[in-house]
Amino acid sequence: MSDSMTHQQYLLAKWQADRLARTYADLNADARYQPATQFFLSDLYGPYDFSQRDKDGERVLGVMHRFLPDGALQPIQMAIELNHLTHELDAAMVKTLFDVLKVGEEISEADYAKAYRLCDNQAKRHQQIETVFELGCKLDRVVRKPFVQMALKLAHRPARAAGLGELQDFIERGFSAFLHMSGADFFLNTIRQRELQILERIYTDHPAPFALDELLLPAPDESA
Repeated sequence: MSDSMTHQQYLLAKWQADRLARTYADLNADARYQPATQFFLSDLYGPYDFSQRDKDGERVLGVMHRFLPDGALQPIQMAIELNHLTHELDAAMVKTLFDVLKVGEEISEADYAKAYRLCDNQAKRHQQIETVFELGCKLDRVVRKPFVQMALKLAHRPARAAGLGELQDFIERGFSAFLHMSGADFFLNTIRQRELQILERIYTDHPAPFALDELLLPAPDESA
């Protein structure tokens, strides 16, 4: 945790990262999907300070359009928009958990679900899930294009010279993780189905919204 990340923000981020790790332990145990799962758990939802990367994201399109094709820039633009939405939703959760519900150091599932409902932003939560899915689909298509892979390699040094090293590393890890899957349909559908079901169960006051044995599972992935 850095100086720019409050203790309360850290507590929420840690709780959410731990929850996601439990929800997707099966994907993380699969060699095909482990790199992408780790990318989601660490680079997107990990309990870390991403402030420098976020600042880089604000100016990345103005610099990296010289090195990357439009197809590679579109997922980056979507990731920036998703990041803004996630910050907004997390800020509302922090205020509700710690200022309204007066939660202490330990966040329970009941605390989290109650705060979720009190924030009353179900439409934006639905938008967040769908944006993650759409971003993943777009990234899955882009990473398979050889010219994009080459362009990303060529952008490595210029990005660092422009002070965008942290963001460039993030992009490269994401591209590498998705390329490793050789097709992300099962991975993305699993995330989308489970998160939508959890969202519905939270808002219907389900007694165990995160219970893994009750979560919907997509059809088995038989692709190579």
